[in-house]
Amino acid sequence: MTDSSQTDFARSPLILASRKSQLALAQTEQVRRALVDIPTEILGLSTTGDEVLDRPLVEVGGKGVFIKTLEAALLDGRADAAVHSLKDMETQLASGTEVSVVLPREDRCDALVGPYPSLDDLPDGAHIGTASVRRAALLRHYRPDLNIGLLRGNVNSRLRRLEAGEFNAIILAVAGLKRLQLDCAYTALDEQIMPAAAAQGAIAVQVALGGERAAAVQT
Repeated sequence: MTDSSQTDFARSPLILASRKSQLALAQTEQVRRALVDIPTEILGLSTTGDEVLDRPLVEVGGKGVFIKTLEAALLDGRADAAVHSLKDMETQLASGTEVSVVLPREDRCDALVGPYPSLDDLPDGAHIGTASVRRAALLRHYRPDLNIGLLRGNVNSRLRRLEAGEFNAIILAVAGLKRLQLDCAYTALDEQIMPAAAAQGAIAVQVALGGERAAAVQT
């Protein structure tokens, strides 16, 4: 990075758009730590996926509900870069943007969170919480007796519902539990039973094409 670009960032830090959830902010902090020589600030935004929690994601707008608000901030100049969970991104990005960086992938496995050491140990008809169509389908295939309930919201709110007894166990990503350094009982699920989602555990940085300040993210 040149002296002139350092001076530019000193006057106006690189703005990173992020969802406001604790996990999203932890992931954005990971990007900030990687940009050791660049002053940064986080622009916290609430997305449709964060606000509408009483319906499955497929009814709210699919995967894009977590990224479109952040993409808009890129395109209207409020942010220089946007930080996403790569698995939440659609294959077709907003016109005029690109993924500039993908950080090293964390553990890609799903986790069975709760007092049971495996899916086989769950009682007959156990109530399992998840927001994922993929996870629900795989659970039903392996254990048709299980009752799968909709569980939306951030990681901490999901754990609170588990602790309150709404579910016997819940399914979360191991990567999120590790990034939040949460002290909860979980078992990483065998990928022969629960194959991971594409790109699960990876963090992506999206930028506007041709942006001089955004180019610093690639250095």
